[in-house]
Amino acid sequence: MGRHRSDPRGLARILLAALAVVAVVALLVVGGIALFNAVNTGDDSKPRQSAGASSPGGSQQSGGEKANASTPLVIKVVGPATSVLVTVAGSNKVLAQGMLNPGEGRKIEDAPLNVVASDGGAVQVTICGKVQPRKTSGERGTWFVDKC
Repeated sequence: MGRHRSDPRGLARILLAALAVVAVVALLVVGGIALFNAVNTGDDSKPRQSAGASSPGGSQQSGGEKANASTPLVIKVVGPATSVLVTVAGSNKVLAQGMLNPGEGRKIEDAPLNVVASDGGAVQVTICGKVQPRKTSGERGTWFVDKC
């Protein structure tokens, strides 16, 4: 009879389908790795606690408590409401994040810490019992708190 030949268009379709499957698997692997890294490294896309919430790792208290030399951090809003972020240095574990209203404050017993306020002039920061100089009003303020 005749010669049997493979269908070139059929092979091309199979090849394209195989490439599509490989591409989907590659995207799933890359996405899974990115998700795993985001969960384990404390990426900014993780949900955060509000500044009023306490985390299990650090002791923090609200309000008008006085700082003493053994208290690593006391932060109090003395100007307009401002956003505050307090993390454990090195691990970036969030101890407090959110808006603090005028008169509100936090006392945090953990150290070392990184502290950031969106308006550095609106907060009074006391580190190990020493009141820190106020930052320029309206500008971001950052502080590092070492162990007392």
